[in-house]
Amino acid sequence: MRPAQVLRDLGPHYAANGLIGLIFSCTGPVAVILAAGAAGGLSQSQLASWIFGVFVLNGILTIAMSLTYRQPLGFFWTIPGTILVGGSLTHLSWAEVVGAFFVTAALITALGVTGLVRRVMEALPMPIVMAMVAGVFLSFGINLVTALGADVAIAVPMIAIFLLLSSVAALGKWMPPILGALVAGGVAVAVSGRFSPQSGDTAVFAAPVFTAPVFTWSAIVELVIPLAITVLVVQNGQGIAVLRSAGHNPPINVTAIVCGLWSFPAACVGAVSSCLTGPTNALLVASGERARQYTAALTCGVLAIVFGLFAPLFVRWMIAAPASFVAVLGGLAMLKALQGAFVAGFGRKYTMGALIAFVVTASDVTFWGIGAAFWGIVAGVVVSWLLERQDWKPASALRTSS
Repeated sequence: MRPAQVLRDLGPHYAANGLIGLIFSCTGPVAVILAAGAAGGLSQSQLASWIFGVFVLNGILTIAMSLTYRQPLGFFWTIPGTILVGGSLTHLSWAEVVGAFFVTAALITALGVTGLVRRVMEALPMPIVMAMVAGVFLSFGINLVTALGADVAIAVPMIAIFLLLSSVAALGKWMPPILGALVAGGVAVAVSGRFSPQSGDTAVFAAPVFTAPVFTWSAIVELVIPLAITVLVVQNGQGIAVLRSAGHNPPINVTAIVCGLWSFPAACVGAVSSCLTGPTNALLVASGERARQYTAALTCGVLAIVFGLFAPLFVRWMIAAPASFVAVLGGLAMLKALQGAFVAGFGRKYTMGALIAFVVTASDVTFWGIGAAFWGIVAGVVVSWLLERQDWKPASALRTSS
């Protein structure tokens, strides 16, 4: 694709969506990495290398895939997998975990090459998958309301500006609502004097650190299958469902293959497996023309590379802002995506299965180290198959029976 065409397609709405997608990824999800690293006693250099890997490498992958398919294909890392790793680091060495990263990358690649991933994804009813997505996104809306009650001084200006720009079309064209909320929040934080960077580490540039992998059966059995499930079913399933609901057609098998292949260099720098994320892609397609939304992913990818290179500096800045700022920004950005997930999930078919998928996912329950999103799909499919057999019949069978 010619650079001139990309520049014509790029606009303030798409740049804003890409920026918000990056802000979401570099706030709460980075905090998950820091918490997992703290559980395992990782050094600052190892943590910086991990953050470098998930942002720089996945930023490159996002740009390459989005340009190739001219779709917004935002790749980052598996957050449920990161939480799983944090628990494993309490009794496994970092080298053993890195060894599991390499084996997971091989397994994901193999499943993508065989085409099994596509067949599984096509067999899943879309309403049940989207209800699972709604259950994942629900926490963003709840956190928005909670932040409003807990921090009025930060939340009210952001919400007021967002509503103003959303309700007045002329203003919304001049400045995207979510970008206006970001600016209003930044001003509110500055006026309140609550921007407080921590003193201590003054590193600016991240440096990748190679950890020699150690392959043990205990780490492989504990981590590889759950990590692969979180990438292929939970995270990629969310991302594919979100993009399909927005009218895109993401390449399922190719996505699985590149997630597996890209997880090899990520493992070399101590980073968890790559995936096609749900929340970030929902932010990338939050507004604008479908044919131009790939530029939001390009913006996000470029900013991700910059963030990864300056990870220590940016992490200090983001942690210095009040938690309510991030909660309100993420909640406002996800409102439209949450609405779309509900509309797609609760239509005319598979409604009981969709309800069960939503309730189980929203419960945030974890079994055997696997998060609620996976169990939401399993429970929704099982209940729907038992109670909604008519919905599972092919359209041709329904016409014959009638």
